[in-house]
Amino acid sequence: MAETSPPALRAVVDEIYRTESRRVFATLIRLLGDFDQAEEALHDAFTAAVEQWPVQGVPANPRAWLISAGRFKTIDAIRRKKLFQSALPHVAERQEQLGRCAETADEEGIEDDRLRLIFSCCHPALAPSTQVPLTLREVCGLTTEEIASAYLVSPATMAQRIVRGKAKIRQAKIPYVIPAREELPDRLDSVLSVIYLVFNEGYSASSGASLTRRDLSEEAIRLGRLIGELMPAPEATGLLALMLLQESRRQARSSPEGDIVLLENQDRGRWNRALIDEGRKLVESVDPNSPLGPYRVQASIALVHALAPANADTNWSRIASLYDSLLEHQPSPVVELNRAVAVAMRDGPAAGLTLIDQILARGVLGDYYLAHAARADLCRRLGLNEQAREAYLRAMALTRQEPERRFLERRLRELG
Repeated sequence: MAETSPPALRAVVDEIYRTESRRVFATLIRLLGDFDQAEEALHDAFTAAVEQWPVQGVPANPRAWLISAGRFKTIDAIRRKKLFQSALPHVAERQEQLGRCAETADEEGIEDDRLRLIFSCCHPALAPSTQVPLTLREVCGLTTEEIASAYLVSPATMAQRIVRGKAKIRQAKIPYVIPAREELPDRLDSVLSVIYLVFNEGYSASSGASLTRRDLSEEAIRLGRLIGELMPAPEATGLLALMLLQESRRQARSSPEGDIVLLENQDRGRWNRALIDEGRKLVESVDPNSPLGPYRVQASIALVHALAPANADTNWSRIASLYDSLLEHQPSPVVELNRAVAVAMRDGPAAGLTLIDQILARGVLGDYYLAHAARADLCRRLGLNEQAREAYLRAMALTRQEPERRFLERRLRELG
């Protein structure tokens, strides 16, 4: 260890918290067996780091140091409450039990506590509407607001759902263990949903100063690779392909100033060809006769974009047809919106605008800013400037991301 100055140490701790805190948290849950205890242990561990690292220096393995500090801080807290003697046998038994679980998991090829915890949060005893939000909040560190945005519900509603999920885990005494291999397929859908939503938040952040969050995208891809190795199911392969193909465009999606660059204006020479090639191979590796699912369809859509040498060469008929298929497997107003945009590119803006107006008339996407932004763009292309202005203003009122706000403001100025 080397001694570090306080200002530099603060930056180091902040960066370690950003990149490692949820992994530390996942391991602490495995060791302590309780969400709340693990949360408190995580806080205590980082407090100890702020106090000790300026003198002792940053350890060579900060994550291991934090896990150890958090675990022993919890044991110290039990001792201070004079419950140590009665609780110690339970703690020892718990540690031995978890050690056996970890050995079994390693034999089965799962070596990631975060992945273990994702499977635990996706236990069948929890309602499907709770499994994914709970995992996103507790395992992946997304805020309640970010999760609510993904589900198109209010933060208060989502907070209640997450609290109920944690209570269910305590009441049902759901173990933090890896399910048997034959049980894994029953949890696959929920696990893939978690990884997909984490990637989406990284690909297009729901709020903040940045268009994307690279840390979340990279973590989702990492987990996607682990799932693919563990369970090489067609949909797991499709999700990994989708994420790689989308991630390939990251460098071209924003300007050096952090402003949005639309797909039609992106420099395709900046797209990551290695990721595109890997994604393409994954799409083509799946048996075409296997059941088709939403991730494979979306991967096929992303591949059409990736293989087009220029925006004008994009096969919008193929994309619109794939969205028809996606609606069969995953009917939702957001998929309808994306299909409407594809139809607008294939048949003209008037056709797309009719579809979007029909969606908005149902009231299902009234608070979804992208619906109003898409409507505004089609109105602009049709010369309906007043309608475009109203839609842009509505979208601006709903977005919480700064690059998107700047983009919408720029469009408004262009309308004059």
